Amino acid sequence: MTRQAASVAGSGTEPVAAASGNPQNQRWRAVFFALMAMAIVAGVGWALLESRFFVVRGVQVTGTHLVTPAEVRSAAAIPAGLPLIRVNDAAVAHRVEQLRQVQSARVTRDWPDRVLISVTERVPALAVPESQGYDLIDKYGVVVETVSEQPLDTPILDWPAGSPPSGLRGNPAVYAAAVVVRELPRYLTRSLQSVQAPSPAQVTLRLNNGVTIIWGGTDRPAEKAKELAVLMRTHARSYDVSAPGTAVTSG
Repeated sequence: MTRQAASVAGSGTEPVAAASGNPQNQRWRAVFFALMAMAIVAGVGWALLESRFFVVRGVQVTGTHLVTPAEVRSAAAIPAGLPLIRVNDAAVAHRVEQLRQVQSARVTRDWPDRVLISVTERVPALAVPESQGYDLIDKYGVVVETVSEQPLDTPILDWPAGSPPSGLRGNPAVYAAAVVVRELPRYLTRSLQSVQAPSPAQVTLRLNNGVTIIWGGTDRPAEKAKELAVLMRTHARSYDVSAPGTAVTSG
């Protein structure tokens, strides 16, 4: 009984093992799976590049105040119907950043049919008098916009008369002046009238009441503000806090 059962079991499993190990069957399976993989890749490629399902149908813009979403879309120049996968994020961002009010732009695809453009606009930091009013510039000296009247919360940059606006852009002294103004305590910004910066280390503030503060460079702003708060109790006309620890007053 045992030998006969073993013989029957052996005769039932040997053909299956032989069939599963057949080299010809293995080759056909390999070819089949390779063709299936190629078909899947081709299908995905067609869906992304040729299908009407994954094309640009809308461009959403966020973060705009100085420019309009329509201006950003125009600068982005993304044609409707363009396959979403063909949108060049870096190139679109570069085109949007050519708008003078835009500091940076981030472009992402929102599948299946939208492009998202997130804009970071330049922030006016200083006002420069010009013939038609005031040029509002950011900390990099870029003219963000021109207005007829000086905004109350934007101090004047005492810039040499007749100097070309091109000298503002990328100017280290302008950057230092903007950084100093941004880090001033609130009680000073409320009464700040103008800023002078012949060099990055020579920032001078002038208040509405005529008081002059020699601030110096952008270093150690907290220490300078603390010492200035103590010195201003003397009601002097001029304060020099450019070197904390040796601050002086006059007038």
